[in-house]
Amino acid sequence: MTKYGYNTITVVVVLSIVLIILGMMWDHQVFRIVSISLAVLMLVFTFNFFRDPERKTPEGEDIIVSPADGKIILIKTVEENKYLKSRGTQVSVFMSPLNVHVNRIPIDGTVEFIEYVRGEYIAAFEDKASERNERSELGILSKYGKVFFTQVAGFVARRIVYDLKIDQKVKMGERFGMIKFGSRVDVIVPDGWKVTVKNGEIVKAGETILFQRNAE
Repeated sequence: MTKYGYNTITVVVVLSIVLIILGMMWDHQVFRIVSISLAVLMLVFTFNFFRDPERKTPEGEDIIVSPADGKIILIKTVEENKYLKSRGTQVSVFMSPLNVHVNRIPIDGTVEFIEYVRGEYIAAFEDKASERNERSELGILSKYGKVFFTQVAGFVARRIVYDLKIDQKVKMGERFGMIKFGSRVDVIVPDGWKVTVKNGEIVKAGETILFQRNAE
């Protein structure tokens, strides 16, 4: 279980215990079955959501791995004016509530940019969610230049967690946070990187390579 879910897990466990006790106390069999079943479903969903499996991060400095588990829903050219301040390529990963939601660092480097943006909660798979939804915006200076990525809240997700700070040294594949209950992550890189995934592909945080550095 991820440390980012300890508070939520504790609350759900307490509520589930209360429901089970109430269910055992009720004389009506239907109420008893519903109460206990609801408690079990809450526990199963919560423990499944906050699972945190180990991942084997690929070797190499000239690659960028996915920060999130999920499905590639968007690959496009964009103008990124906050951190890259240049044209770049964006790859977006959509996380359903059934995916692992622990996020991982996409590349070795130093954290140079952090900004939390208040916003809306439209469906995370919508293209406009990148600009309108509540999100964290993060920038890492790597050996090969800047990499910009965001944790974007979705229609259900209302809690973004990250434990990064400016000037922090980070390693590719390290855990750095999560987005709770369905959301997306965008990764934007400047020219010089080649996309190694395609729309609709299923990816894993810390394992799947999203970009490979072009040979110079």
